[in-house]
Amino acid sequence: MFYDSRYLIYMIPAFILMALTSWYVRAAYKKWSRVAAGSRFTGYEATRRLIASSGLHGLQIQGVPGEMTDHYDPRNKTLFLSQGVANSASVAALAIAAHELGHAQQDAQEYFPLKFRGALVPLVNIGSNLGWILIMIGLFLQWTQIAWLGVLVFSGGAFFALVTLPVEFNASSRAKRMLAESGIIQSDAEMRGVNNVLNAAALTYVAGLVTAIMQLLYYVSLISGRSRD
Repeated sequence: MFYDSRYLIYMIPAFILMALTSWYVRAAYKKWSRVAAGSRFTGYEATRRLIASSGLHGLQIQGVPGEMTDHYDPRNKTLFLSQGVANSASVAALAIAAHELGHAQQDAQEYFPLKFRGALVPLVNIGSNLGWILIMIGLFLQWTQIAWLGVLVFSGGAFFALVTLPVEFNASSRAKRMLAESGIIQSDAEMRGVNNVLNAAALTYVAGLVTAIMQLLYYVSLISGRSRD
């Protein structure tokens, strides 16, 4: 079962899609990290200015190691910026910093998809492991109902990936609006760069959803074949 050729049929297209989107994100980031914004604000400076204009009092900013590791943690109201974003005045840095600030806005405004996704996290963490175990037990012992129960539990991962899409798209939309209205992004060419970086990043979440669905479909086909046998 671990070397089932059907697994490759389902997953190789998904793996290729993931690889292509990862390459596209890095290419977009590399291109626009070389283009300085006319405002000359670094990612950190732009974030501070946008926080003040948005009224997000109490929001903290901290550094985080690595490249493109930027994120917002709603548990402690902290925006984590990588060095390449915080200290750079590039179009890419401003796009990423504003996107993460978009998540902080969502949290402050109790944006429902963000709250819903947060509530799903512990369930998905349990379900991703428990579902796989139930599927393996069901197939090994030929208990089809247990295997199908595992598929149901495992499907939470695909559902989580689906719920993530509106959260990320909305954060990018907020980022573009904040950067344009604040004057931090000043030209159409710079806005094209912002769009390029954020749209590329959004594709990774689409690829993640496709991968989760393909893996789920593989298990469905596997159990269906065992049921017919």
